Amino acid sequence: MDPPLKLWRNAQLAPCDASGGRIARGALLTRGARIEWVGEEAALPAATAAEVHDLAGAWVTPALIDCHTHLVFAGNRAPEYAERLRGVSYEQIARAGGGILASVRAVREASEAQLFAESAPRLAALLAEGVTTVEIKSGYGLTLADEAKMLRVARELGRAFPVTVRTTLLAAHTVPPEYRGRADEYIEVIAREWLPALLAEGLVDAVDVFCENIAFSVAQAQRLFSAARALGVAVKIHAEQLTNLGGTLMAARHAALSCDHLEYSGPAEAAALGASGAPVAVLLPVAFYCLAADRKPPVAALRAAGAALAVASDCNPGSAPGASLLTAMSMATRLFGLTSEEALLGVTRHAARALGLAAERGTLAAGAAADFVVWNVRSPDELGYWIGFNPRRTVVRAGEVLRWSNQTS
Repeated sequence: MDPPLKLWRNAQLAPCDASGGRIARGALLTRGARIEWVGEEAALPAATAAEVHDLAGAWVTPALIDCHTHLVFAGNRAPEYAERLRGVSYEQIARAGGGILASVRAVREASEAQLFAESAPRLAALLAEGVTTVEIKSGYGLTLADEAKMLRVARELGRAFPVTVRTTLLAAHTVPPEYRGRADEYIEVIAREWLPALLAEGLVDAVDVFCENIAFSVAQAQRLFSAARALGVAVKIHAEQLTNLGGTLMAARHAALSCDHLEYSGPAEAAALGASGAPVAVLLPVAFYCLAADRKPPVAALRAAGAALAVASDCNPGSAPGASLLTAMSMATRLFGLTSEEALLGVTRHAARALGLAAERGTLAAGAAADFVVWNVRSPDELGYWIGFNPRRTVVRAGEVLRWSNQTS
């Protein structure tokens, strides 16, 4: 039996494709889980057998993609936030045994069922805003068993919810207590033992590393990248958030999918990220806001160099305790100076590229996944405008209207 053909007509379309254009009176044809045709409704091919959905002139965009989250964790670090309000820095907290290590202790004590139960509401909050693809990192286990536990929960969330989950191994998040003073040895264990084992279990889509003075050096990150690439695994990097060690330049040489944070990057990094096929620059304004940082990513230089700019929630218990991609869009426009169009591309086309999914997600195009959102807005500019208000009307995933959130189409 052929997959069902559906016509979504009488819509205003923001395809988020390379053309940059919008379609004032558009339509989409979907067949099963894929878009078969998109364009001006006047040019619609014959589709007499299609199931028709009249969208009443509403705006439609590709479904949103959150390309950088640490969504699976236990507990919270609200006391550390209170410390930061009193003037203690993120780095000072980390060096005193808090920060990431505080979450490590909580995750190690948690069962998979507890991790799932605590993480599910955060994922549901993202999905309610029109997110249908999300990256989830590990990095709060820092043992093979606990990293595997986190990644299994991430996979289970992808099975339990209408969402595509991409998993990233971030065992190189910080040096665990068991390896204090032996960071080189820890990187070697991840590269030679943990990564192959977790890959064999089907738990890893990409590898990430926190390249900072309080975490890992460029040389250590490069060793992990080389091991990952030898196994055919994509790589990503947390770089230039607190200092500039040269992580972005190294990651660009390794054809990384993305370089994330970038507050301390400069002209050399902008040029490297603007080159053809370069990593996506992923901006994380919620972390910038929550840490009360005073140095912004060099957006003007990145823009001038032609870098692809993505925006993500960075949902995590420490520096970005939130689960709203729409809020991240708003912060990206006001705090970092992105235009409304750049913010939208940052959570669609460029976010897809940051996850290695550019061929099938992030745009309204023939052959792409039939994942899109119908919005109650007068213009897509409103998506980076509202704060604390969700204008999502209907989410379509794989050609089906999602009913789990009591939506109507």
